[in-house]
Amino acid sequence: MNFNDYQTETKRTSVYPNVGKNFMYPAFGVASEVGEIADTAKRIIRDKDGAYDDSDRELMKADIGDVLWYLSALASEFKLSLEEIAIHNLEKLRQRMDGAS
Repeated sequence: MNFNDYQTETKRTSVYPNVGKNFMYPAFGVASEVGEIADTAKRIIRDKDGAYDDSDRELMKADIGDVLWYLSALASEFKLSLEEIAIHNLEKLRQRMDGAS
């Protein structure tokens, strides 16, 4: 699956107040889900000395997936495609690397 296909599918599952005119809902969703990722990482460090197992991987996969969904919804609210964002980000990083050498 590519970013455009994913974003199209997420639009079909977007159920929140004023979809298409409410960028705050997915923005708060991103923040909330990133907090869950940080909490999971913190617990792995605290309780397992940084060693994670398959159940931790599955939990992280689900949480990262939720972040991706909210990022996709946020991009859609701003009429941006995830592909456009990914390309722009890589170009920015390449320019930064070129400037660092």
